[in-house]
Formats: sequence, structure tokens, C-alpha cells
Amino acid sequence: MPHHHPKKYLYDIHESTRNILDFVSEKTFADYSSSLMLKSAVERQFETIGEALKQLIKRYPEYKSEITNPSRIIAFRNRLIHGYSSVSDEVAWGIIEKDLPILNTETMILLKKETQEPQNPIPTR
Repeated sequence: MPHHHPKKYLYDIHESTRNILDFVSEKTFADYSSSLMLKSAVERQFETIGEALKQLIKRYPEYKSEITNPSRIIAFRNRLIHGYSSVSDEVAWGIIEKDLPILNTETMILLKKETQEPQNPIPTR
């Protein structure tokens, strides 16, 4: 499996958070809980977030301290994958409302930081 630059993982996490926020924009909990298609789309994005974060931290452990509750995010992804029947709509909606905006902001800041830092600095003598 090829190693990606941290920016790739951050981009995937950020895009998935934005996708979820777009999907649920102007939706209520009732809309979410009654729509199999919406729940499926949101859960898929959560899976991407968790896997990308897992790979980011595995390959670049210094990012663990830059993301709020990374272990909980990864655990939620694992629960979606392996214990899908035990994930309640209320839990997912709570994460969307409370935690996702924080992750969205954190990854946006980290992406800006990655973009500003030189990738191959010229050595000084």
C-alpha cells in the first residue's frame, strides 16, 4: 500500500466532513432518521473519515495531537463497519451536530498549514 502525504489524508477527512454537512444541510433529525439513502450516504462518509484518520495517525503520529478525539472518531468508524446494527440514529446525529464542525475546522486549518509549508526545503549552508 503506497504511503500518501499527510495532506492527502487530511483532504479526504475534510472533504468527507464537508460532504456530510452538505448532505444534512436544512435537514432535521426526523429527515435523517427516516431516510435510508441519507443515512447510508452519511455513514459512508464517516467510514472514510475514520479510515483516513487511522492511516494518517499510523503513518504520521504527530497529527494525533492536532485532532480532537481521534480515537473516538476511529472507534465510531469501526462500530459502523463491524457493529452497524448497534449504531443509533441519535448517536450519529449527535456527532454530526457537535463533533463534525470541530473536525471540519481542524482539518481546514491543518490543510492550510500543510499548503503553506515547503515540501522540499532548500538546504542552507
